[in-house]
Amino acid sequence: MSRIGKNPVAIPQGVTVDVKDNVITVKGKLGELTQEYADVTVKVEDGQVLVERPSDSKDHTAKHGLYRSLINNMIEGVSNGWTKSLELVGVGYRASNQGQKLDLALGYSHNIVLNIAPEVIVETISDKGKNPIVKLTSHDKQLVGQVAAKIRGFRKPEPYKGKGIKFVGEQLRRKAGKSA
Repeated sequence: MSRIGKNPVAIPQGVTVDVKDNVITVKGKLGELTQEYADVTVKVEDGQVLVERPSDSKDHTAKHGLYRSLINNMIEGVSNGWTKSLELVGVGYRASNQGQKLDLALGYSHNIVLNIAPEVIVETISDKGKNPIVKLTSHDKQLVGQVAAKIRGFRKPEPYKGKGIKFVGEQLRRKAGKSA
């Protein structure tokens, strides 16, 4: 039984929600997002979005909560935006950006140059004495997470020294080294 799906999604000021032919479109100050849906009904009433399911079958219950969460993330994204921050931990690890090109020095024989999607705003922060931070911002939560996961995949944090690319605030499981 989906309890998340039963909660209505409030539409903030300056956001418009249109529902046509199993496609929901959300427009706001930061952009526009669309999402197809199936097996549920979506209604816009009194400044709220309501998601209803036709039966209590397992498939309908799962999609009920899923589409409610997706719509909530879309509304939150076009009104406030989503941000992910990655921290580069390691000696000589550097990050810089030229517009949408992210240049990473991660201890390999070559620098990794990554073209970031135009919907994602990339920012690099390099303070002396601190680890470099790559900050990704966009109205699309899924896209920000995908780009962040791709960057993290270039050098995942290792469990002995903690070197690699990690999310800011991520707790790593550390292991003890070999004892003499």
